[in-house]
Amino acid sequence: MLDPGLAAALLSPPGLGVLGLLIGSFLNVVVHRLPAMMWRAWWKDSVEFQLADPLAWQPLFGSQSRPPPQLALAAKAIDAELKKLPQETLLHPRSRCPQCGHVLRWWENIPVFSWLVLLRGRCSACGTRIAWRYPAVELVTGGLFAAAAASFGAQPSTLLWCLAIALLLTMALIDLDTTLLPDSLTLPLIGVGLGGALAGVTGVTPAESAAGALAGYGVLWLVGFVWRLARKVDAMAEGDMKMLAGIGALLGWQALPSALLLAAGLGAVVGLVMIAGLGRDRSKPIPFGPYLALGGLCSIFFGPALRSVWLL
Repeated sequence: MLDPGLAAALLSPPGLGVLGLLIGSFLNVVVHRLPAMMWRAWWKDSVEFQLADPLAWQPLFGSQSRPPPQLALAAKAIDAELKKLPQETLLHPRSRCPQCGHVLRWWENIPVFSWLVLLRGRCSACGTRIAWRYPAVELVTGGLFAAAAASFGAQPSTLLWCLAIALLLTMALIDLDTTLLPDSLTLPLIGVGLGGALAGVTGVTPAESAAGALAGYGVLWLVGFVWRLARKVDAMAEGDMKMLAGIGALLGWQALPSALLLAAGLGAVVGLVMIAGLGRDRSKPIPFGPYLALGGLCSIFFGPALRSVWLL
């Protein structure tokens, strides 16, 4: 059994801050690899179940119809390219330089310190610049974990808030890069919220958590439905709906107005600046996940204060 003093130290702001630095390093891997793993799975499914499969073709084009031979050739070509790709998971292979393939040694993978002091922002093998976002993600994750310890106390239940923070950060970064919000992240956030409510550690009842999940999904579904009727385009992706459902499950339905108002307000301001000031194409979608993540994080730490402002 873990010594109580050691447990308190590990769950203190410095202890969880260090854990956050390590988790942030792993989040960088997830942000880079998870979308690639999803795309690989989609292409594999398209080859195996759609392109040249009569069972997928005939329900639409008729029972006597057959897929054009070009589709079979395309399926073979895609399959051949997929087989050339190295096998990759979130844990394997070890991190490497995307430019030269240099495998990072343990001392090159120390959060923040390696980038700042040992590598000075460059690959040790080829000298390619390493993006500043890697240590920034580690620092932000460490800071938020430390803030969670300071806000919720040095107790095991604080780890649930750290898990939720890590999920929100990962979703924000993946959506920013790819406009994807994977089910493998949004659905666990819903589970964390519902499980935390059942365990009595999130400050909301199971009924409030379930209502928050339903309302979070439903309000964005309604916005998307109305926008589609009015403008004939999709305004909301299902991933956004699931992400807000997760925030609602975690914090209860009471937190949704503040989280959504923050997300929508900041998203609108940034969108206008990007379109008017930076010339962004209006038809190009702007990912909403980063703003939902910010609304959720602010609600985690400042929920009662935000609700009091909103009620005024």
